[in-house]
Formats: sequence, structure tokens, C-alpha cells
Amino acid sequence: MVAGALVAAGGATLVACGGGGGGGGDGKDKAPAADKTLGAASEVPVGGGKVYDNAKVVVTQPTAGDFKAFTAVCTHQQCLVGSVKGTEIDCPCHGSRFDASTGKVLGGPAPSPLAPKTIQVTDGQIILKPA
Repeated sequence: MVAGALVAAGGATLVACGGGGGGGGDGKDKAPAADKTLGAASEVPVGGGKVYDNAKVVVTQPTAGDFKAFTAVCTHQQCLVGSVKGTEIDCPCHGSRFDASTGKVLGGPAPSPLAPKTIQVTDGQIILKPA
């Protein structure tokens, strides 16, 4: 079990979006995004992965205890990827294939890799961290 380890494909990336500090927004206060529990880490096979359709995230486990997460939205025409087969994430729409460890395009019409997502494994549960 990997408890409390922050896992991100390709390292942690922080992205600042939106208005900061009182300038020009739409006047509506937005609640900060919350963590989302995807499911049990045991559901993600070693050497494979699982697509979480509702969260639009694919989680892989290339080696035991090494979890990676990417957007499940294909960069070609925004279909959801359908499955993880061994070391590849496959999109059923037009045949794009991505590396399950890096999100890199391996083949097909997709123009760019799958964007990494930040996850944390705590108490055996995979937690998706807000962007």
C-alpha cells in the first residue's frame, strides 16, 4: 500500500487560472474544487489500468505501487479512451494509442499526449486532486 504518497505523471505541475485578488471577475464566488475518490487502488491492475468515465480520468499502474493518472479525453476528437491494454491506453474512436506510463502518443491521429492528472493513494483509495 502506498499511503499518503502524492503521485503525478511527469511531476507536479501547478497552474494558476482565473482572476486573483479582486479584479474584474463575474461577481460569483466559486467554491474551491474538492478531492474526488475514484475507487480502490486494488482495482487498477499492475501492468494495466482503469478508465474512470465519470471523472474522465485513466489511472495506470506500470509497476507495483507506481500509479499514474491522465485525462481520459483523447486529444484527437475528445472521445473518452476506452481501455488500458498492457502498456497502452487505447481510444476506440479513431485508433489513437498512448503510453500508459507517460501519456505519450504511440500511434493514431491524436496530435498530443494525454495531460497528466494528480492523484494520491491514501488508505487504499485513489484520490483525484483538483487541478
